[in-house]
Amino acid sequence: MDQPTSLVWLRNDLRLSDNPALFAARKSGDRVVALYIHETDEDVRAPGGAARWWLNRSLESLGQALGTLGISLLVRSGKAATVLDQAIAAEGVQSVHWNRRYAPGEREVDQEIKTGLRERGLNASSYAGNLLAEPWTIATGQGKPYSVFSPYWKTLKDCRIEQPLPAPEKLDGAVAAKSYDSDYRAPKWSEKFEGQWTIGESAAQQALHDFLDERLEDYPEGRDFPGRDVTSRLSPHLRFGEITARQVWYATLARIELEPEVKPYADKFLSELAWRDFSYHQLYHRSDIATVPMQEKYTAMRWSQADQAEAAWQQGQTGIPIIDAGMRELWQTGYMHNRVRMLVASLLTKNLLIDWRRGERWFWDCLVDGDVANNPASWQWVAGCGLDAAPYFRIFNPVTQGERFDEAGDYVRKWVPELKALPDKWIHDPASAPESILREASITIGKTYPLPIVDLKASRQRALERQGEL
Repeated sequence: MDQPTSLVWLRNDLRLSDNPALFAARKSGDRVVALYIHETDEDVRAPGGAARWWLNRSLESLGQALGTLGISLLVRSGKAATVLDQAIAAEGVQSVHWNRRYAPGEREVDQEIKTGLRERGLNASSYAGNLLAEPWTIATGQGKPYSVFSPYWKTLKDCRIEQPLPAPEKLDGAVAAKSYDSDYRAPKWSEKFEGQWTIGESAAQQALHDFLDERLEDYPEGRDFPGRDVTSRLSPHLRFGEITARQVWYATLARIELEPEVKPYADKFLSELAWRDFSYHQLYHRSDIATVPMQEKYTAMRWSQADQAEAAWQQGQTGIPIIDAGMRELWQTGYMHNRVRMLVASLLTKNLLIDWRRGERWFWDCLVDGDVANNPASWQWVAGCGLDAAPYFRIFNPVTQGERFDEAGDYVRKWVPELKALPDKWIHDPASAPESILREASITIGKTYPLPIVDLKASRQRALERQGEL
């Protein structure tokens, strides 16, 4: 091949716009090819089943978009270094570009590859493409990583956040093709997600602008109510890099500039976006947060082996309606409302005293937005072992939480239809309902709907005692 070739190694950045690696490769004037690797490296966490379903469709969308630029998309499977070497040889590559990632194992793989490529005389360049600010650019006054969100957020707001980059332009005469030599199979159970999501960069941009135009003003209050459609649902698009945090940031600022009165609502939304960066800040500066408690004392925590209770939790059969609604929403859609994520995690780790890592792994497999930083950081936060965690004595009561945030029972009735005929008064605590009420609703506790698997009051006390041992 006479024309120099640049290769863009895609990972969690499946988009054309605001893609620094793609932008740099095209700007070089070289012929450009793109490569996605289903990595089998042991130190790189493989996507869960639901995420694989999303990934396959996102790659299909991206392949079509890259084709409009005349850029071929290669999809391969194997160890990253081996696959890259094969692609470099086959395509005559002189330069390799990628956007940085931040988990410990990912960084080790990337550094070894970068060093090896440069030793062979190839250009290897990495870029800041996936966060508002890279983890090492923000530090306390003592030069240490932040462990509390509020001061982190205050510092981040004062940082210079780079403007998003445009998508590259098409080159005249360029010819593109998609090339797949591996079938990265999603589990059969993920097929039920078909038709529930619109996937890809265009869908992500549409979701952002729909949210800013239609739901931003309702967000600060309404985001806690799972029966209301007021959240952005951008998390899976951000997880796969179909849209960037920088694009969300600047689009929100543009809305404020257009309508200054929305600033209080927008500020709350941006602070929630910043939690994603804070999770990556924790991921970067510490041991693998998916397996290692961020508070060392929690390594001595005595967890319970309660396989039957864990199975009931996974299946949405706990006898606690808002918990069951959340777990069924997760299984049916690959997603769960954030308020309910906190409730189901609290029940598992505190009322049932089941190791947070078991819940984190279940979410990792079932969530389309299962993210290498957000998922474990959020589980550690609820379990109490995270750095800026919910205090150990904060144990959510799912019945009172349901009564507060799903007062009319809309969310529960949607996902636990066997309870839909119950009056609002009993929808979150059917086991306490009078027999006459249950009979009218055609409910038999223990048969058509399970008894609660745990006594909330007694288990709360047990959790306080267990954590008091640390």
